[in-house]
Amino acid sequence: MLDSQLIEMTHDGAALQGRLVLPADAAGKKPAVLVVHDAMGLGPFYAAKARELADLGYVALAADMYGNGFHSETPEEAGKYFIAFHHNPELMRARVLAWYELLQSLPAVDSSRVAAIGYCFGGQCVLELARSGADVKAVVSYHGLLTTHAPAAPGSIAGTVTVYTGSKDPYAPRDHVDALRTEMTAAGANLQLTEFSNAYHAFTNPKPPRGVESGMQYDALCDRVSWAGTLAVLAQVLAR
Repeated sequence: MLDSQLIEMTHDGAALQGRLVLPADAAGKKPAVLVVHDAMGLGPFYAAKARELADLGYVALAADMYGNGFHSETPEEAGKYFIAFHHNPELMRARVLAWYELLQSLPAVDSSRVAAIGYCFGGQCVLELARSGADVKAVVSYHGLLTTHAPAAPGSIAGTVTVYTGSKDPYAPRDHVDALRTEMTAAGANLQLTEFSNAYHAFTNPKPPRGVESGMQYDALCDRVSWAGTLAVLAQVLAR
């Protein structure tokens, strides 16, 4: 049986409440995956994703970027938290790095085999984690925001960077995609970038917070393809 537990941390005055899920096989130190939520906060989707990863043998930690495990189905309620990070990108990078370091430090975790995945805002967070120079073996961004306040320095990115984006995503337009590719090339990063030609923002979310008129739409095929690709990346980079 999976062991799911609340995990708490204080960062820059915020009381954070993540969800840690341990695999049923408790023997030995395990590879681990950090899961970072979208702009709506730490909802049930991310706890479920952590359980799915734990079923596959990974220690999984669904991080809380906002505080007190906040989640809302109302964009206006969640927006104030998202905007705060938009105006303070250094805090975003520092907080996701703090969660990564906490996961690395757990007794059940092999600290040399840690990856991170993130959705929308969380996709931006895990890209910031890679840009920070952390020794993260892979980051995977799904329909993430691609811009940054501090581009990666040459040689700073330790692991694989995988990005799934939609060509109809208004939050990751062509110039942002091109800028990311240029940035990662200059940094010498191993970038795997997949652009789904008919996908909108939030293509992994069966119930996006806004409709297609706002550039959001679920796409079951893109969801399945990106997840299958993620599992392949994790199996490759987190193997002993």
